[in-house]
Amino acid sequence: MSCYLIIFEVKTLAKRNELRGLMKKLGGYCPITRTSWAITTDQRAKEIRDYLKVATAPGDRLFVVRSGTEAAWKNAISTKHSDWLKANL
Repeated sequence: MSCYLIIFEVKTLAKRNELRGLMKKLGGYCPITRTSWAITTDQRAKEIRDYLKVATAPGDRLFVVRSGTEAAWKNAISTKHSDWLKANL
């Protein structure tokens, strides 16, 4: 299982909610900011992108990258989220 960062820009709240719902179905997940999440899954980046792009409209942006070997952050949403990131990034 790998951890991926998903960064997105969608124009409507409905699309953002739809995208979030799909990300939750992929496996473990952790919102990082309003428009960036970390997920754990056995799928590859291209598969994740193809799965999620149904929740985007023309002009929306979607970026999927497998996390690397190092990460740092400030002010995670909560201690629970920070712990998830430490365990999975």
